[in-house]
Amino acid sequence: MNVTNEGRARFRDLGLTLGVLPPGPVNAVTDVPGVLVGHFTRRDGPVPGPGGVGPFNTGVTAILPHGDDLYRVRVPASIAVLNGSGEVFGREFVDEMGMLDAPIMITGSFNVARVADAVIGETTRRDPTVGRGGGYVHPLVAECSDAYLSDLVARPMGEAETLAAWAHATDGPVPEGSVGAGTGLVSFQFKAGIGTSSRQIALGASTYTVGAVVAANTGPREHLRIDGVPVGRLLRVPKPSWVQQGSIIMVLATDAPLLGRQLSRLARRAHLGLARVGGTAHNGSGDIAIAFSTGNRYVHGRVMHGLQDVDNTSMSACFDAAVEATEESIVNALCAATEVVGRHGHVAPVLPLEPLAALLRRYDGAGRGE
Repeated sequence: MNVTNEGRARFRDLGLTLGVLPPGPVNAVTDVPGVLVGHFTRRDGPVPGPGGVGPFNTGVTAILPHGDDLYRVRVPASIAVLNGSGEVFGREFVDEMGMLDAPIMITGSFNVARVADAVIGETTRRDPTVGRGGGYVHPLVAECSDAYLSDLVARPMGEAETLAAWAHATDGPVPEGSVGAGTGLVSFQFKAGIGTSSRQIALGASTYTVGAVVAANTGPREHLRIDGVPVGRLLRVPKPSWVQQGSIIMVLATDAPLLGRQLSRLARRAHLGLARVGGTAHNGSGDIAIAFSTGNRYVHGRVMHGLQDVDNTSMSACFDAAVEATEESIVNALCAATEVVGRHGHVAPVLPLEPLAALLRRYDGAGRGE
């Protein structure tokens, strides 16, 4: 059991596996060397306010490509959008320049501007030349709506919360489920949130890792499939009174030396991982994937960069890893999530783990996939 998940389990804790590729040591995006993840979580509990507003069940999740100066030492990146009913603050810079110069932040929808402002403030404190002749920082902040379980309008995530998530970013096991930006998220009418996974692949004589971390907040119950089994239709669990159309933010990281063009191809494969669990990109959903590589670095101010590029003929292994890691990340978000009582008493049930494991084993026992 993963104690960081408040007594809930990850999918593999149930004695089950997904896919064919091996995971990294902790089966998380932090298996990619240098990648750090941090959360700030606010869970106030069922405390109603005037007009039924409150409580807050929201947060910020920070994903750092490395622990060095992110502004001075940049990494290649790309963004792929399946359905764009969502927001990524700073997307234009990534689309145009093909790189990141700040952490990736994920938060609740109306918190985006406040989190971006906090990243600007912290970057300019760390480097007083930024904005004063030394270039410009471009925060990258993605969002999911936690409106059913939290109060969007009050926008409680600001500077202190953002900097706490940034400061607490570490390697090793990543807390999942109802934490950080995932605190108030719901997928397939089950409580969901943050999930992560990784896969290891061989390219030539070297072994590389592709890791994923998701903020999952999408889909009706009937669409949910795990390892090909239509568990959303087969599990008898009460539904909440609402269906969440979206969104889902999927972040892929790899130490394979990729550049923007190939990272764009890699990011698009995250959507196939989403499709495997039943995501169909409804009209109101923001299905957005961000991919970056730690295997190449751009040093700010340098005229020429010594970069490597994996040949296209070797990219299929990266694609397979991205699909599997995204798929398992979404499942881990569902398995790890704990119950949250939100504003107006809204509750989303958790995915029942023992019935899930029994159901999947029963399908395997019947010869599924043989």
